[in-house]
Amino acid sequence: MLTRSWMRGLGESRSPRGATVLELLFDIVYVFALARLAGRVADDLTIVRHTLLSEAGQTLLIFTAMWMIWSLNALMASSYDPRRSDIQVILLATMFGTLVLAVSLPQAFGQRGLIFACTYVIVQVGRPLYLTLALRGQLGGLLAARVLAWHVASGVLWIGGGISGGMGRGVFWTIALSIEVIGAASHWPAPRLGAQRFTRMVVISEVHLAERYNQFFMIALAEVVLEAGAAVSFPGFSTARTVTLIAAFVAVVAYWRIYFYHVAPGQTATGLSAGGALRLAHSAGFSLLLIVGGIICTAVGFGQVIEDPDPPIDWALVVIIFGGPVLFLIGRSFLERPSPSRPSCRLLLVGVLVLIVAAPPMVLLPPVAVAAVAALILAAIAVVDGLAHRRGPQTNPPL
Repeated sequence: MLTRSWMRGLGESRSPRGATVLELLFDIVYVFALARLAGRVADDLTIVRHTLLSEAGQTLLIFTAMWMIWSLNALMASSYDPRRSDIQVILLATMFGTLVLAVSLPQAFGQRGLIFACTYVIVQVGRPLYLTLALRGQLGGLLAARVLAWHVASGVLWIGGGISGGMGRGVFWTIALSIEVIGAASHWPAPRLGAQRFTRMVVISEVHLAERYNQFFMIALAEVVLEAGAAVSFPGFSTARTVTLIAAFVAVVAYWRIYFYHVAPGQTATGLSAGGALRLAHSAGFSLLLIVGGIICTAVGFGQVIEDPDPPIDWALVVIIFGGPVLFLIGRSFLERPSPSRPSCRLLLVGVLVLIVAAPPMVLLPPVAVAAVAALILAAIAVVDGLAHRRGPQTNPPL
C-alpha cells in the first residue's frame, strides 16, 4: 500500500519552472566527479605518447558515461515533479551511486572496474525500472520500459567488461556506451513497447531543464577556478603563475559571457511541442556534453601550465589548451534555435577556425604565452560577439 501511495499520480505530476534544492545537492557530487575527471586528463598528459590515444579514449568513455547519468536524471526531473518523495529517493540513490563511481573513477580500468560497472548498471537500470512500474498502463510507462530495455542490454556488456579486464574491458564498455548513446539519439525504439514517438509520451518543462543545464555549466566553470587556484596556492605566486592565473580568469569570464549572452532572450514555455522536446532531450544534451568537456580541458590545460610554466611546451598540452575552447564554441553554437527572423549565427564557428589556425605555431612559444594567447582569443570572441549582437540582459539560453 505504501508503494502504491508513492507511485500514485506520478504520470500527472509536472515539473516546476525552477530547479529544486535537492537537484542542487545532487550536483555537488558532480563537483567531485569533474575534479576526478580533470585529474585523469592531467594524468593522461604525463604518460608515454604511444599510449596517449588509448588513455584519452578511456577518459572520454568514463566522462560520457557520467554525463549520461546526469542528463537522464535532469530529463526525469524536468518531466515529473522532483518534489515528490519517490523522485527524491531516486535522485538521492543516484547521487550516492555517482559518488561511488567518482571514487572508483581513477581505477575504473584497473582493480575497481567491476565496482564501477555494477554501480553504473544499478543506477541506469534502477531509474527506468521504477518509472516502468509506477507508470504502468500509461504512455510514460511505455517510454520507461523502452529505456529500461536498452539499458538492460548495455548493462550485460558493462558487467562483462568489468569481469573481463584488460583490453576486453575497453571493447565491452565501448560497445555498451555506444548502445546507450544510439538508444538516446533514436528515442529508444523497442518492438512491442509502443510505436509512439518520444514527444507524445512525456511533457518536458523547458524552463526547468534549461535551468538545470545552466547550473551544471556553472559547476563545470568552477573547475577552471579550482584547478588554477589550487595549482597556484602551494608553490605561491610568481610572474609566470600570476600571468597564467589571470589568463584562466579571463577564460572563465569569456565562457560565461558567450554562454549566457550569445542568444537573445526568448519566450519559453513550461511544456514543449514535439520538435522542442526532441531537441531538449537529445541535441541540447549532446551540446552541453561538448561544452563541459571543453571546460574540463581548459581547467586541466591552465592548471598544467601553472604547475610547470617552463618551456618547452608539449604538443599534447597545446591540444588541450586550444581544444577546450574549440569544443566549447562548437557545443555552444549547437544550442542555438534558428528561426526565419533570427538565422543561426556563424560567429562562434569563425572563432573555432581562428583557434585551430592559431594552435600549431604555439608549440614554439613558452607555456605561459600559449595560455595567454588562448585566453586573449576567447576574450576577443566574447567582445566581438557582444558588439555584433548587442544583447540585452543575460538569459538562460533557450534550448
